[in-house]
Amino acid sequence: MDTIDPLEQALHAARALVLADLVAREVAQAEVVSLVEESVAHRRWWVEQWPEGVDYVAGLVAQDVQDALLERYGRWPLCPVCGDGDPHALDVEPELGPDPHWVCGKAGVVVAPVGGLT
Repeated sequence: MDTIDPLEQALHAARALVLADLVAREVAQAEVVSLVEESVAHRRWWVEQWPEGVDYVAGLVAQDVQDALLERYGRWPLCPVCGDGDPHALDVEPELGPDPHWVCGKAGVVVAPVGGLT
């Protein structure tokens, strides 16, 4: 039996986590899912150049999709913690590290792991 390449496993996991967050926030339209696929393709190349970065792929894909959505559609995901003031997006922390989470930078609160938005 063939073993699954760790790079492919990390890319598939990142795709699944970010798609779960998009579905949870009801923004998983086809054009948005295409943004995920673009990011995964880009990050495949990135990890091939820097294999030690494989643990960072999920957070990077989440940030890529967040940046692409901001350019095309607006802030995502909106913070569910802060009820007053201007709506703002959650941040991915750590920016470059394993075990990424969605965090409200204003309140300093961890909202959910990437893939765990509700």
